[in-house]
This record gives sequence, structure tokens and C-alpha cells, in this order.
Amino acid sequence: MKKSLWLLAVLLAGCLATPIQAQTQTLPGVTIQLAPQSVPAAGEEQAGGAELSVNLQILLLFTVLAIAPLIVVMMTSFTRMVVVLSFVRQAIGTQPMPPAQLILGLALILSGFVMAPVFGQINSQALQPYLNDEINQSEALELAAAPLRAFMLKQTREQDLELFVELSQAPRPEGPEDIPLHVLVPGFVLSELRLAFQIGFVLFIPFLVIDMVVASVLMSMGMMMLPPVMVSLPFKILLFVLVDGWYLIVRSLVGSFA
Repeated sequence: MKKSLWLLAVLLAGCLATPIQAQTQTLPGVTIQLAPQSVPAAGEEQAGGAELSVNLQILLLFTVLAIAPLIVVMMTSFTRMVVVLSFVRQAIGTQPMPPAQLILGLALILSGFVMAPVFGQINSQALQPYLNDEINQSEALELAAAPLRAFMLKQTREQDLELFVELSQAPRPEGPEDIPLHVLVPGFVLSELRLAFQIGFVLFIPFLVIDMVVASVLMSMGMMMLPPVMVSLPFKILLFVLVDGWYLIVRSLVGSFA
């Protein structure tokens, strides 16, 4: 009995040791060699400079992509678009329709349409000269900020600019070109929110009237157990479709930036 147990133990040890040994024997060898650094020729130096320029362009591209959401939300017409479209959905009462993704997509498309002239100026005045090595990076950033600054100044109230100039405790700028971006951007967002809420209030009025009329009719008929929203929703959708509401809203939104 003892001999059989010893034999079984030896066999198990051999089976366990065999794959480990096989794995140990199949490990690849790694060698590290240090090659001497050669002095590049004239053509190779230009290729290295071109490669460095491409790397800097890629780094700049990733930097712009990282702050792109902030630029889209805070420095374009996206804020007004998305707030007004959200007010429209809230006023009609169809909470899940249109979906939030569709509202964001429509606001983004309309913002791109409105900002197309500004982006065209940035491309022609800053991006293309920078890619052609006609200007450096700092000059490209200054030239790219100029069209955005002009757009935001056109849509911003003086009262909002004065508020953030006062809060920043900075000296009063002598002209629009002296207003820093950290003062202009919050003033622009505040003006956009004010105008978007004004448009949303106007949009709420006709739908609110329909709700009040339907509620009064139901109460006069003694149907207090029937929710007025359930009855008024088809009438609000019908009114919105008959007046071609989406066409009027999109036209008014895009025209408000003219």
C-alpha cells in the first residue's frame, strides 16, 4: 500500500513538473543593443523637422478636440437652440417625444448652420495659414479667436458685460477689442439664457391657453376625474401641426442671430 502511494505521488510530481519545465524552456531570449547615434544629413534634418511639425499639429488637434464641447456649448449659438427646443417639448407636454438625443442633434445642426460663416473665417484666416507654415501657433489662436469674439459681442448685452467686468475687478476696457475672453464668454452665455427664456415664455402662452380652456370645459361638464392634460394634448399637437410649428421655430431661431 505504501509503495503504491509513493508511486502515485511520484507520477503526480512528474506530471506537474513537465509543463513547468516546458514553459521554462520555451521562453524567448531578449537582447538589448545600443546603436551609436549618427549625425543626420541635411535632408534627414528637414525630415525630422517635418516630423516634429506633424507631431505638434497632432498635439494641437487633440487639444482642440478636448475643449471642443466647451467651445460648442459656451461660445456658439448652441445654448439658445437647445434651451428653446427644450421649452417647446415642455410646452406641448410630450415629455419623451421628441427624444432628448434628437433635441440635442437638432440644436447642434442648427448651431453649425448659424456658425458656418464664423467657422469659415477661422479656417481661411487662422487654420489654413497655420497649416501652410505662414503663421505660428500663437498668431493662429489670436486670429481664430477674432471671429468668435465678434460673434459673441454682437449677441451680448452691454449690461451683462458690465456685470462681469465689475465682478472681475478689472479696469474698464476702452473698446470691444480690449474685453478679455474670461469676461466676454460668461456675459455671452448670460445673454443667451435670458433671450432663450424670453422665447420659451412666448411659446408657452398658446399651449397654456389650450390647457385652461380644456380644464374649464371639463369642470363645467362635471368630468373632474378626467385629467385635463389627457384631453388637451391632442389639441396642442393638432395646433402645432396646423401652424407648422417646427418651421416657425427654426426660422425664428436662425433669424434671431442675423
